[in-house]
Amino acid sequence: MKSEIESFPLPTKPEGVISSLVERFNSGDASALMELHEPHSVFVENNGQLLTDRAAIAARLERDVKLGLPLAATVRHVFIAEDIAQIVVDWSIDGMDPHGNQVHLAGSACDIVRRGADGFWRYIIDNNQGTAVRQPA
Repeated sequence: MKSEIESFPLPTKPEGVISSLVERFNSGDASALMELHEPHSVFVENNGQLLTDRAAIAARLERDVKLGLPLAATVRHVFIAEDIAQIVVDWSIDGMDPHGNQVHLAGSACDIVRRGADGFWRYIIDNNQGTAVRQPA
């Protein structure tokens, strides 16, 4: 686990969001994940509900980090339109959690990121089950 004072570089390219996400997640530092989210970003829950509150998003991300298992991710596509990009990524979290339960979480995410005025890319929509069929809104 990285020390609390160690920082992670922010991505300067949209595809760098995913490698930064993996590094931060696998460090065990859930708070570092929130640095990849714009202040008004949303997180799409598996059931399709939107989390818009930063504290709720942080709690959701921390729940996955607390599994103590590594995140693996492979970028499939990146589509860029000036300062906005769509990233399609296949990801998984596999192994035994701290309670001895077998965990297999996976999906194909469809995330939207934006380049800020500072030149760094951050999530505006974090949709880790982007290609899943869900109930209509």
